[in-house]
Amino acid sequence: MTVTFYALSMLGLIVSVWKSKEKTGLALKKAWKSFENILPQLLAILVIIGIMLAILTPGQISAVLGSESGWIGVLIAAAIGSITLIPGFVAFPLAAALLHNGAGYMQIAAFVSTLMMVGIVTIPLEKQFFGIKATIARNAAALVFSLIVALVMGVAL
Repeated sequence: MTVTFYALSMLGLIVSVWKSKEKTGLALKKAWKSFENILPQLLAILVIIGIMLAILTPGQISAVLGSESGWIGVLIAAAIGSITLIPGFVAFPLAAALLHNGAGYMQIAAFVSTLMMVGIVTIPLEKQFFGIKATIARNAAALVFSLIVALVMGVAL
């Protein structure tokens, strides 16, 4: 599957160069700048994840976020996800690493869905644009939906 995506990307790049070398060059420069802007965050998060997985044993992860932790683990995962600001391209590999180290599906579903939808850290910025009522309503609805997602994942898996 990965090879297919690489092949399609190369094909798209070749078509783009064929249509316009200038625009393709400009797009590649913009992409490189975006990568440079994301790289410090990505490296910091990868270091934090590495340290966390080195310090915490699979047993400790399983005790807090394992399937046996039940709804307490779901609520802990939801709280961590709500206050953490991690981009999706880092969140999903982190979730896979946590699952591999003993976390439960319901807990990881709560963590990832709150991470993507609930923004405790971004409330000050969000309330400037949407107002406090809309901000609280959106975050509350996102939290409830995240818990429903966790429940569905727990039943489905």
